[in-house]
Amino acid sequence: MTTTTNGEQPKVKSPQHLAHVLLKTTRLDEMIDFYVKLLGGKVAFRNKYMAFVAYDDEHHRIAIGALPHTGPPSPHASGLEHIAFTYDTLDDLALSYEQRKKLGMNPVWCVNHGPTTSIYYEDPDGNHLEMQVDNFDTADEATEYMMSAEFDEEPIGYDFQPEELIARLRSGEDHESIKRRMGSGGRRHPPYSQPVHV
Repeated sequence: MTTTTNGEQPKVKSPQHLAHVLLKTTRLDEMIDFYVKLLGGKVAFRNKYMAFVAYDDEHHRIAIGALPHTGPPSPHASGLEHIAFTYDTLDDLALSYEQRKKLGMNPVWCVNHGPTTSIYYEDPDGNHLEMQVDNFDTADEATEYMMSAEFDEEPIGYDFQPEELIARLRSGEDHESIKRRMGSGGRRHPPYSQPVHV
């Protein structure tokens, strides 16, 4: 690769934003139903082999395809681990959790990573979806936190129970204190290993 006169590698123009993700599946109907419910979305297009799910200003964010030669997923294969979606506030994150719970959709993991407070779900194929809210007001503050010794000691974060988070919100506790990551030292369990009490 060529370098510039100051020794840096040339940089390509970055995209404006991430448009969509395509997921291959052998369970097209189940996956469509799941993502429409998960995202409060709608089917923007569908045929026998593919569907597009939209929920915001993009014509589709999630594409789902029953493509030829697609086999069952392997949880140990390399590749995408999860897709993350951001809410504006803790109140919105909590509301979406309660709404999904009424639809029978329960999280597989709830964790305060430090930079985000996150609630994870699992789709019918075992893909993980992170619903998060930023814990800092700016990207620079989040980056500064990720450079800290506290984050370096445990970059995964510490689990929480969603009902406890909701109780803290309803008590009037300041959002900043709720977002503050609690815990110290390394994690005792890997992600998704502990049941979420709902």
